[in-house]
Amino acid sequence: MPALRIIARDRSSRARAGVLATAHGEIRTPAFVPLATAGAVRGLTAGEVAALGYDIVLGNTFHLFLRPGGELIDRAGGLHRFMGWERAIITDSGGFQVFSMGHGTVADEIKGRRGNGSGGAILAIEEDGVRFRSYVDGSERFISPEISMAVQAQLHSDIVLAFDECTPFHVDRDYTARSTERTHRWLARCVRWRAENPGPDSLFYAIVQGGVYEDLRVASTAASVASGAEGIAVGGSLGADKAQMYEVIDWSTRELERLAAERPRHLLGIGEVDDLIRGVELGIDTFDCAMPTRLARHGTALVADPASRFRLAVDRPAFAADLAPLAADCPCPACAGGLSRAYLHHLARTGEQTGGHLLTLHNLTFIATLMSCLRAAIIDGRLPAVAGALREGESPFGVGACADPREGS
Repeated sequence: MPALRIIARDRSSRARAGVLATAHGEIRTPAFVPLATAGAVRGLTAGEVAALGYDIVLGNTFHLFLRPGGELIDRAGGLHRFMGWERAIITDSGGFQVFSMGHGTVADEIKGRRGNGSGGAILAIEEDGVRFRSYVDGSERFISPEISMAVQAQLHSDIVLAFDECTPFHVDRDYTARSTERTHRWLARCVRWRAENPGPDSLFYAIVQGGVYEDLRVASTAASVASGAEGIAVGGSLGADKAQMYEVIDWSTRELERLAAERPRHLLGIGEVDDLIRGVELGIDTFDCAMPTRLARHGTALVADPASRFRLAVDRPAFAADLAPLAADCPCPACAGGLSRAYLHHLARTGEQTGGHLLTLHNLTFIATLMSCLRAAIIDGRLPAVAGALREGESPFGVGACADPREGS
């Protein structure tokens, strides 16, 4: 039986709504996945994240591998028990962290800034795996497809990702092709390891690479499907701008419609409001990104304003005396609790941790409601109208097609 049960499709796009079954519960799709990088969504308890209506979070294999280690988490009963989260967990493979040690974030890499400044460093990317210097203690460490799979098994992940090489944006076609081929060989090793080491019940996702080259993306999509993976993730540097990113995603989801229409699709590391809307239209089921929590920690709230890239920086002087809430009708503790932009400005300027906490709750409420609107619109046959309204700045809290993300639907 397929892991993803598709319950509705949009006639004008590839968008679909469904239910993804995992060992720790069902995930209503399309869905956003908050990052619990080190075993916690920054600034929130697991209970607070669940109360917002999220069905799944993402744990970071690479960081948990280095600290506290997969062995300890396994002894604790897996990452669910370790962090007090009873719902589903997806874990990335560590491939992107290898990329970021050498190139920084994708934005850094596109803008020509090298290195991430964390103290970690790639020593060698070889056929066997990757040797690197740990940012924790400076020791030399090694990670391979087999080690990545073993650590994710220790974490008891519900969805595990294949170990891949996240190809940098600026490299040439020849390097991209060779890197993508290595990702496919690593994929085969991940598949073999899982066959030889049955463990906790989990879904396995292959990762599509291929850079910004259509034929490489198409070939990588086909290789990912042929691996037998239960799901497919689209990864790597997706382009220099949004138009190119959407084109790259389109190449993969077009092939997936042709080759494996029923398998779930995940888009790695993308979470801007307009990107979520377009990604859903292109046929993506789940997304993960640090954006909502990172913005909150830096004094910025998500709002329905495309002119400002859907952002409101409450730490700016313009909001020092603004007694309006962040968003009308928002049910988050800040807005529903009557707290003003001026108060949140004050907290941000004084460095009070409460400010970041409240903004994180708001931003994740905004994203959860946005995804609930898109899901309901697909089910009701109204996606074009709802997506257009959201793009033009209508609030997800008042767009009219939403189901409450905190309630099952």
